[in-house]
Amino acid sequence: MQSPSCKDKRWKNKSQSYNSGDITVNLKTDDLVLCTVKKIEGTTVFVDIENNGQGSIVMSEIAAGRIRNIREYVFPNKKIVCKVLKTFPDHAELSLRRVTVTEKESVLDKDKKEKILQNVLRANVKNHQEIIDKIKESYDLSEFIEEAKKNQKILEKFIPKDQIQLIIKMLSEKKEKEVIIKKKFTLISHSPSGLNDLKEILNIKNVEIHYLGSGAFSIIKSSSNPKEAEKEILLIFDQIAEKAKQKKMLFSIKEK
Repeated sequence: MQSPSCKDKRWKNKSQSYNSGDITVNLKTDDLVLCTVKKIEGTTVFVDIENNGQGSIVMSEIAAGRIRNIREYVFPNKKIVCKVLKTFPDHAELSLRRVTVTEKESVLDKDKKEKILQNVLRANVKNHQEIIDKIKESYDLSEFIEEAKKNQKILEKFIPKDQIQLIIKMLSEKKEKEVIIKKKFTLISHSPSGLNDLKEILNIKNVEIHYLGSGAFSIIKSSSNPKEAEKEILLIFDQIAEKAKQKKMLFSIKEK
């Protein structure tokens, strides 16, 4: 068995090409964290953990089962939600596959609310970062937004009085603009088990798939990040194409 010190040293060697220095990770086991994929090297994915240094994910913690193409799940600059497995002084070992859909949505929703507060303050208050730091001493940012909507006296502790009504109005109205990405494809089977094969292949989470008739389908995803949504749909098409080939089904993407 490899000692922790050897493992730590190996991690530093593998990550040195993008790690600018040792950063203490202020995390504990089973914490959920929002990460940005920085690099894929061999069977290890290196990420930046938002506000908490750096981490790594080994292949077996990316997804259950055999992974044919790791980029179906992660690629540089992709935002992912991970679960902390172990922590070390300069990094954390993480898991992507152990995060449930509910946990993922919760973390992303929290991040969205925090960014809304930061953007509103940045646009209206001069010393916005100082205010954000003070709020963080007493509140979780996403919880602070909800409390402030109910009780404006909370805002009076941090924000100049002449700005409070404007901040409340903007927090109540501010929403991330979402776009709907829609693409069409065909998936046809001549096998007696074709219906079951279709159900198996099209059992995909986080997108809507509708049957249009004559073997045609539409796939729909709403997102505040159109480019990210486009990438996700293309990766889903890759998965459908591979499974369709295994089932000897005909798959094609319909151009506009």
